[in-house]
Amino acid sequence: MKSVLWAQFLKDKRNPLLILLFIAGSIVATLILGGGVQSLTTVAIFSEEANASEIEEKWEALLNTNDSFKFEIVDPEEAREDVRDGSSDVAVNLSEDNYRLLVSKRMPGVSYVEQHVASVFQQEVQISAVESQEDGNVRDEMKKYLADAPFQLESQGVDGEQIPKFNIRTQLLFAFTFLISMFIIGFKVNNVTQDRVSGIWDRMILSPVKKTGMYSGYLLYSFLITMLQIVVVLIMFKYVMNYDVGNNLWLIILISACFTFGMISIAMLITGFVRTPEQFYAIYPSLIPLIPLVSGAYMMPGTITNPVLVFIANLFPNAHAMEAIMSVVFYGAGLQEVTMSLLYMLLIGIVAMGVGINLVERRSS
Repeated sequence: MKSVLWAQFLKDKRNPLLILLFIAGSIVATLILGGGVQSLTTVAIFSEEANASEIEEKWEALLNTNDSFKFEIVDPEEAREDVRDGSSDVAVNLSEDNYRLLVSKRMPGVSYVEQHVASVFQQEVQISAVESQEDGNVRDEMKKYLADAPFQLESQGVDGEQIPKFNIRTQLLFAFTFLISMFIIGFKVNNVTQDRVSGIWDRMILSPVKKTGMYSGYLLYSFLITMLQIVVVLIMFKYVMNYDVGNNLWLIILISACFTFGMISIAMLITGFVRTPEQFYAIYPSLIPLIPLVSGAYMMPGTITNPVLVFIANLFPNAHAMEAIMSVVFYGAGLQEVTMSLLYMLLIGIVAMGVGINLVERRSS
């Protein structure tokens, strides 16, 4: 096994560009499609009305009530130019009692901005309607009343703790990291087929290396190189880009390890159905991008409700891994709470690995 493992390592040592590109791809995909580095989002606001300055000052104070956004007054031409060239995702064109969004690309953060702006304007419409029918300063009276309201509502989880806020950026971080890791797994496991076709496999059979050691060497190296990619990306986002990846990093790594084992087994199962590396490259890259889509990895939790799609998603480790990691990150789940997800991934891995190796051996006999 050691000799096979070392041979796979030397291949990547001579040409490490592919692995480095995959690691970079995980980071870039999350930054581009996940909304960038976790920080306070600055949103440009402007008005082109006759009393633009009054409108801008009024809405700037009202909109800056969300800790995730910072609304800043900018020149209209500058705001339009920033949106046009893509340096800003969204800007808000204000009027006295309405607004328009200028959007460059439909990123997840744009929806949050739209929801916040819409809620602020709706609240102001309601207050204005009351003011038109009542005398006095309704706004100040409402603030005074709410400061000492007769009923105080407090939201808590079932354990008495504060309800965590869901963050789609964190979910997309794990979704894209796992997506790239699945491609790494496929390219590495396909080395089995490549070496069989080239004749290297037959020469190893004639050597003192046992078949168990041969399979273990290929699969263990696939596992180690994939885990390296996942750990590097998680550390980068946690300590450099300030993403919230939870406080229990070791449990997340354990979940990632079970996911990696499960996906290696799926790749081995596909290897058992093909005869050449080219056939594997035709099937595997076409199948893998569909798995996160079916499992809802790119969507809010609960979006996928179709029982057929849910059943298909549960056949792959991705759905169980995402469920377990979201529980750890957002709800502080421990090992006991995610044990079933880990067992599902291990069961999928064991079954797929057994069938895959059996098919490979049948083709060689």
